[in-house]
Amino acid sequence: MLNYLWSSMILVGLLWGAAAGNLGEITQGLLESAQDAVALGITMLGMMTFWCGIMEIGKRAGLLEWFTRKMDPLLNFLFPDLKADHPARAPIAVNMAANMLGLGMAATPAGILAMRKMDEGSGRATSAMCTFLILNISSLQLIPVNMIAYRSQYGSADPGAVMGPALFATSCSTLAAVIFCKIMQKMDQKMDPVRERKREQRSFGR
Repeated sequence: MLNYLWSSMILVGLLWGAAAGNLGEITQGLLESAQDAVALGITMLGMMTFWCGIMEIGKRAGLLEWFTRKMDPLLNFLFPDLKADHPARAPIAVNMAANMLGLGMAATPAGILAMRKMDEGSGRATSAMCTFLILNISSLQLIPVNMIAYRSQYGSADPGAVMGPALFATSCSTLAAVIFCKIMQKMDQKMDPVRERKREQRSFGR
């Protein structure tokens, strides 16, 4: 769907530029944008490589296990369905730590791994999977490293000025996400007996 959307936007822009006689400006804009994209990509590649390296060092040194244990109270509160020895807890902790640092790209591999570990193979998203997804969308950011890098790349006079507003906005979104998830978990618990009865009725009917 997104491919069609972006393709349509590009096509409409080219047709509009051709109709207005601005193809020269469009070509120049494309070249400048491509140059900016390469420069930004190199900057973000360096940032992501650095933080992924830090996380790998932490993993080999046992810091991630220590960090996961320290996050046990929070993980128990957010994911009551995941037992203490569940294999998804470590990648969840890494993902949350990366998101708090504003490293969305660095958080992605751990997030995918956590989802795979939580998948029960039933074809239905579990409560823990839904909670994890919503928390990723809200994404509390203590230090928005990526945003600061973007602002620095584009010549901001004060790249770190975004820290306060980002912390406030993501705190509000994360609080709303946690409240929503806890409400849905309660509703899901109430629905479990109903689902169980329906499964029993279907089994009896067969």
